[in-house]
Amino acid sequence: MSRRRRRAERLPAPPRPAGRVLDARLHLLDRQVLDVDDVPVATVDDVEVEGVERTREKERELPHITALLTGAVLGTRIFGGRPPRHLWIRLPWSDVSDVDVVVSLGVPGEGLEATWQERWVRDQIIRRIPGGRHAPD
Repeated sequence: MSRRRRRAERLPAPPRPAGRVLDARLHLLDRQVLDVDDVPVATVDDVEVEGVERTREKERELPHITALLTGAVLGTRIFGGRPPRHLWIRLPWSDVSDVDVVVSLGVPGEGLEATWQERWVRDQIIRRIPGGRHAPD
């Protein structure tokens, strides 16, 4: 057995954090968000992470996701830069029930701030169109 191989066998495995480990780019960004009724709510544009800044008090704390961020970011993706912080819409991580091909929420989307534009268009425009107040027959 070579000396390198013996040395590699003696090293302990790095500790695994509790919970699920996610790669934000791979598992979250640009994923569609569905509410509890499988109705599309938004897409994930950014992730809010806490615990990245290490201090002596927080030395053992691992980074964790606090919210998914969505908003009007198309212009900044085309022209560069970052949208102002006040334009981000936060979807708390506590509302997320599953991360798979889509990000599923455990709450209905009707009351979420991320769907205000759709609700406004529905209430102010669609309902004024003849036949817009009910489902098609």
